[in-house]
Amino acid sequence: MDVDSKLKDLPEWRREGDEIRRTVTAPDFPTAIRIVDEIAVKAEELNHHPDIDIRWRDLHLALTTHDQGGLTELDFRLAAMIDAIATEHGA
Repeated sequence: MDVDSKLKDLPEWRREGDEIRRTVTAPDFPTAIRIVDEIAVKAEELNHHPDIDIRWRDLHLALTTHDQGGLTELDFRLAAMIDAIATEHGA
């Protein structure tokens, strides 16, 4: 898989080792929690769960496919969904 090519479609994400990472800054804390809630629903549907660190209105997200030992299509699919959710909430 050409990770650099995939990341061109996801400009907010960056590669760090076997993960892709992004920080989402929400307008306020309640919105940040709503974003996390919507991400959780999508992640559960895909059975693919990001690492999320919540710091006030900043969400630090990391994606990797642990059982595959690195990045897969699923990571990039969920990243695109996360981008859409963040945009919907003005983040």
